[in-house]
Amino acid sequence: MKTIGLEEHFVTSDVLHAWRGLEAHWQNPAGLSAGDDIVHRLAELDEERLAAMEDTGLDVQVLSLTSPGVQNLTPNDAVTLQTTCNDLVADAVRAHPDHLQGFATLATSDPIKAASELERAVTTLGLNGAMIFPRGRGRSLEHRDFWPIFEAAAALNAPLYLHPQVPPPPVQAAYYGGFDDTVNAGLATYGIGWHYDVGVALLRLILAGVFDHFPNLEVIVGHWGEMVLFYLDRVDDLRTAAERARPISDYFRTNVLVTPSGIFSQRYLRWALEVIGVDRILFSTDYPYRCAPHNGARRFLEEADLSDVEREKIASGNWNRISAGIRR
Repeated sequence: MKTIGLEEHFVTSDVLHAWRGLEAHWQNPAGLSAGDDIVHRLAELDEERLAAMEDTGLDVQVLSLTSPGVQNLTPNDAVTLQTTCNDLVADAVRAHPDHLQGFATLATSDPIKAASELERAVTTLGLNGAMIFPRGRGRSLEHRDFWPIFEAAAALNAPLYLHPQVPPPPVQAAYYGGFDDTVNAGLATYGIGWHYDVGVALLRLILAGVFDHFPNLEVIVGHWGEMVLFYLDRVDDLRTAAERARPISDYFRTNVLVTPSGIFSQRYLRWALEVIGVDRILFSTDYPYRCAPHNGARRFLEEADLSDVEREKIASGNWNRISAGIRR
């Protein structure tokens, strides 16, 4: 059984430097410090990463720039860094073609150049789509300004991985503040804030008609569907108000795929299987933020109540099918 993880992150010193130069309201409250061990593991794209993969039982990582990508940067900085990040990932994939693949970094603050870069990343560099985040400098992703990116992805048949981003400062203050800084930051991010933020962003894409306009566009979300999967029956009540041609839940079975992001819960797996089916589930470990040593990632799949065919689909088969369909 070959295992492929789709939410496996990296960072560069140039990106860290650019983040630190941002105005306070664009910065990530759970930011990375240069001396952190996690930064070392993010920056390392060679033997240490491969050893960590072997330890958890992951054969292939699809690399992506960690949150918040370059989407909070000024357009000029973001455009420069999208190119260097994508070239770096392509170099890493060439160095380890059996173990590394890549998602493109996109400068969504300049959607036209981001769309052009996505095409270059897929057709020239051989990357397999892109990782995006819910907002670009304050604008929500469903805004018409961003549609050139969706148009490019749809034309390439390349998936977009929608990854958590820290909620806007007013949301942080209203919903996740009031404790000490460490608790505030945790509550706004990995505790629960990240997941609501992506779930809402995904629903906004559906309600804005993005998938109606680009019916072959596929978006991947982690953490077993970022909360929304558990409320689809209720969410379907939005159909009439939004004037959608079909139930909201239908889009999750045609345009949305989910991964575990290292949350190796058999309960969540069973729920995802029941709600969207085995063909819409992919695999991810969320390296290096979550660790499942001693074959933990592979063991999760081996111990799951799945047929051999289902297990192979989730481990790598579904992703191989999707990536094989990308138009190069």
